[in-house]
Amino acid sequence: MKSTLSPTQHAVLSHAIDHREGRVDWFPDHIKGGARKKVLTSLMRLELIHAEGEAWRINDAAYEALGRGKPIPAEPEPESLDTERDVAQTAPQRQPPRLRANSKQALVIQMLERPEGATIDQLSHATGWQKHTVRGTLSGALKKKLGLNVISEKSADGERIYRIAKTDQP
Repeated sequence: MKSTLSPTQHAVLSHAIDHREGRVDWFPDHIKGGARKKVLTSLMRLELIHAEGEAWRINDAAYEALGRGKPIPAEPEPESLDTERDVAQTAPQRQPPRLRANSKQALVIQMLERPEGATIDQLSHATGWQKHTVRGTLSGALKKKLGLNVISEKSADGERIYRIAKTDQP
């Protein structure tokens, strides 16, 4: 089946082959909303892509439509006895977050590590941030990105105090 592809269809298929291992999940910047749906529908009608769960993948006919040969899958390498190297290749190493000692975030962490902790007002005053920025930093940067155990307690006067809980890890 030889069909003429539009420049957009050609770009989408080429990108899927070259960069996404056959997944159709990229579109040129000027193709949005309904236009994306039309591109996908036309490629499906031409039998160049197919649905795979919630995603779209290219068919063998897409290689032919682009004038390319389908790549031959590489032979699997023989099993290695070096399991440490195999684990390093399969599991990506997560870099620890980079912290600067003289940053506002470091100041917030330092204040939260004090035995008395810190209130939103204290953190806001020390950093010059608005209160919503302090709360976002506590939940986003400290809890989610850095994985710190930030806890909050109400004091006797009803003000909420935040601190970093110490974990017992060997």
